[in-house]
Amino acid sequence: MFISQAFAQAAPAPSATPDMFGSLTSMLPLILMFVVLYFVMIRPQMKRQKEHKSMIDALAKGDEVIIAGGLLGKVSKMGETYLGVEVASGVEIQVQRSSVVLVLPKGTFK
Repeated sequence: MFISQAFAQAAPAPSATPDMFGSLTSMLPLILMFVVLYFVMIRPQMKRQKEHKSMIDALAKGDEVIIAGGLLGKVSKMGETYLGVEVASGVEIQVQRSSVVLVLPKGTFK
């Protein structure tokens, strides 16, 4: 009574040969987007992580560093996961190794 009748449109006849290139060309922008994403974002981030890890592994006692909070200090104690950083004469803080942002040239911090 209240439902109107709906008529389906006639679908085109299926082709005898499968259209493999048509589906591949429709997927090409998506594949291209992932390739660009890898080279623009993922690869440089992996390179930075590798450089940071090598910098942290090369830390030695007496190195002058900047830690993540922006503090400058000199490495006074070394541990496997923690460092003792002297930020002023007689003031030493404990920080994680991964919080070191930059190793400064000798003589920068006095």
